[in-house]
Amino acid sequence: MRCLRFAALASLALLALAADPAAGTLSGPALVNALRAGGLIVYFRHTSTDFGQNDEQMTGYEDCARQRNLTDRGREEARHIGAEIKRLDLPIGEVLASPFCRTMETARLMFGRAEATAAVRGGPAHPDFPDRYAELRKLLSTPPRSGTDLVIASHGNPFAAVAGLPYLAEGEAAVIRPLGAKGFEIVARIPKDGWDGLAKP
Repeated sequence: MRCLRFAALASLALLALAADPAAGTLSGPALVNALRAGGLIVYFRHTSTDFGQNDEQMTGYEDCARQRNLTDRGREEARHIGAEIKRLDLPIGEVLASPFCRTMETARLMFGRAEATAAVRGGPAHPDFPDRYAELRKLLSTPPRSGTDLVIASHGNPFAAVAGLPYLAEGEAAVIRPLGAKGFEIVARIPKDGWDGLAKP
């Protein structure tokens, strides 16, 4: 029964993605214009990390020494993405982040701020806990404050679980349109080096 319930939730996420035949088709200036209009969510996976580290011995989210952290390259990636988003003059509203050090640092380096938020916390989905990402699904379905885009800095697991799509690469972003009761749709994916030429036809 639990496995069936988990499969049903995944199917609902896929239905939300299929609700609009234009989903995933925005790019270039059209994508920039949509972002400038506000009402979208930009979900980032944290930038490059040191896979020689892990979170197994961490004593709390503030215990950065026992977590997988950003590399110097990852920090530079985050700064560069933030600078490009500022150049594009996007109306960034709230910036939410998983409370892990790598996601908080990614958001702060990009935008200078981050609000630690349990709803976007990382960790794998499991059939025994089918509602693990219920809060994230609700968040992705809810339009942000009028005229602004919501930013989320999180992990690969949550996105894959709620969207039914492959993992985002480190530093990659999914641009999401909330649909309220109908869920949400992915309108674009932007690689970490894809912000530079985004406004070009």
